[in-house]
Amino acid sequence: MKVLYYDCFAGISGDMNLGAMIDLGVDQEYLKKELTRLPVHGYFLKVEKASRKGISGTKVDVIIDEHHLRLDQPDHHHHANGHHEHHHHSFGEIKLMIESSSLDEHVKDISIAIFRKVAEAEAKVHDKPVDEVHFHEVGAIDSIVDIVGAAICLNKLGPDAVYCSTVELGGGTVRCAHGIYPVPAPATAEIVKNMPVRLGTVDYEATTPTGAAILATCAGKFTDKTDFTILKTGYGIGSRDLSIPNVLRVFLCETTHDDDSETVPSYIIECNIDDMNPEFYDYIIDSLFSAGAKDVFITPIIMKKSRPAVKLSILCTPDAENRVNEVLFMETSTIGVRKYAIDKTMLERKIEQVNTRYGEVRVKSAFYQGVCIKSKPEYEDCIKIARSLEIPISKVYREVEKALGKKTGDHDKP
Repeated sequence: MKVLYYDCFAGISGDMNLGAMIDLGVDQEYLKKELTRLPVHGYFLKVEKASRKGISGTKVDVIIDEHHLRLDQPDHHHHANGHHEHHHHSFGEIKLMIESSSLDEHVKDISIAIFRKVAEAEAKVHDKPVDEVHFHEVGAIDSIVDIVGAAICLNKLGPDAVYCSTVELGGGTVRCAHGIYPVPAPATAEIVKNMPVRLGTVDYEATTPTGAAILATCAGKFTDKTDFTILKTGYGIGSRDLSIPNVLRVFLCETTHDDDSETVPSYIIECNIDDMNPEFYDYIIDSLFSAGAKDVFITPIIMKKSRPAVKLSILCTPDAENRVNEVLFMETSTIGVRKYAIDKTMLERKIEQVNTRYGEVRVKSAFYQGVCIKSKPEYEDCIKIARSLEIPISKVYREVEKALGKKTGDHDKP
């Protein structure tokens, strides 16, 4: 199983994450090209080799040109004189802008989930509705590039799982919009709830709200136990040069097991619901996956007095239990949950790109005793092609099967 492991011994920020991803092998030109799918203007990515305390890596800076800064909304109109006034952008506006872009659907989902983490934290700190949380234009564009860039890189690397170490938050004080606060900043403190953290190894803000939100959204497991075979290491260089190297280290690893299966301790968390608007389930399911759920499913049931209801079931690892429970208590009508422990056994999995006559499609393959026994095209890739070319999705699947047959030499594969 391919794992992306974040070693946050000196914290994490959005730009350090982009540096680590490029250092790990994501092509910077690919990242820049994908970011142009967003209607964001007046910035450029400065990518350069740098080092801290003798450790060499990649440093990324989002350089803002305030004279040409612009973040267009889908229905945005420029002033007649060509000038554009800087203003604040709400989370709702940024979400709509990402949804309306031509980015990959999976990238959109990850980006919005990370942004929602930041917005929910700011909303809690300032006691505002989430959609009304505002980002100043310069800060909004910086965050958009860092967050959407993180989603683009994660999608490109295609790991089967993302793990993270204990996270260093730093020390000292940080200047926020409304004054000076001790580290962690109020928003960061909200985001890192239920994450293993350390304080005070360094005397500055080591983990930013954006960095914390990337981990809270994408990492399915927090552990300092590393039973891995390291394939590649990337270093994202920060802006400081103090006692500890200001770098984010990220490993691309393979899990090491005697066979091709992996048994993972997991929980099933459940609740019965008979008094909630069913339109809410789509949003709740997305929130549960963002909280670290591995699977979410709904089963129709009949409760006492013959009341129709549903059983909402969530499969998750123990580290995600608190985040899952928080979603259930905050977002659904349930007043109690139950859980039971299970062991989930998984085959080794790999994701690769397959070329078809319609373009590239990601395919997930499963291996048993070293042999590929099943492959499945990514539905989102296939549906995107089917919609753009206006062809039946079954034709896309057939083309993927043909490409897989050529790849393995199995020309008779149906």
